[in-house]
Amino acid sequence: MNRERTALVTGGASGLGAAAAQRLRADGLAVTTVDLDGADRSCDVTDHDAFTALADEVGPIDVLVNSAGIVGPNMPLLDTTNEQWRSVLEVNVLGTVNAMRAFVPRMRERGWGRVVNIASMAGKDGNPDLAAYSASKAAVIALTKSAGKELATSGVLVNVITPAVIATRFNDSTAPEVLAHITSLIPMKRVGRPEEVAELIAFLSSDRVSFSTGAVYDISGGRATY
Repeated sequence: MNRERTALVTGGASGLGAAAAQRLRADGLAVTTVDLDGADRSCDVTDHDAFTALADEVGPIDVLVNSAGIVGPNMPLLDTTNEQWRSVLEVNVLGTVNAMRAFVPRMRERGWGRVVNIASMAGKDGNPDLAAYSASKAAVIALTKSAGKELATSGVLVNVITPAVIATRFNDSTAPEVLAHITSLIPMKRVGRPEEVAELIAFLSSDRVSFSTGAVYDISGGRATY
């Protein structure tokens, strides 16, 4: 491709989204960040109609990074409510689905695209007192595998990253005892840095990945070995 590649990053105002946007710009991509506030574009990823309109305004993109997400309730499963579950699933799962349905069709038409979904190690292991979050991230992993198979011959590659604990504002709302527990599971005995995750996102957003789709990439300091 001779033209400048373009990318859109949801949840791009802070944390992993902001780090991904910075790293992709360093690779020469024209990046649009999307968030509720503090980003290039303001949009609620749970609002399908608004996100479809945003796609029409932004136009075709080459790379989609789905980083928008919330932690949800920090409490035992039996104490959670249906509304808490709906809130987490709408942002973390339907938000990812809305973005893919809005932007991937034009990637497929042009025969090239990269989608990087951000899940979590919680989606593989299941973290105590984070049942809704863990379930939502497991769903993101599964939908990535499905989409990767559906688009496998289209030139659009869809992969998912499963970070362990990363030092971002995202974890400010996580109960200290929960954060301590999941950090203790990391063999490297430290949390990850946003820029470390951004390097993996940059790889998965490029031509450097060509025979991997529907795959799950751990970045966990050794926590996951499967």
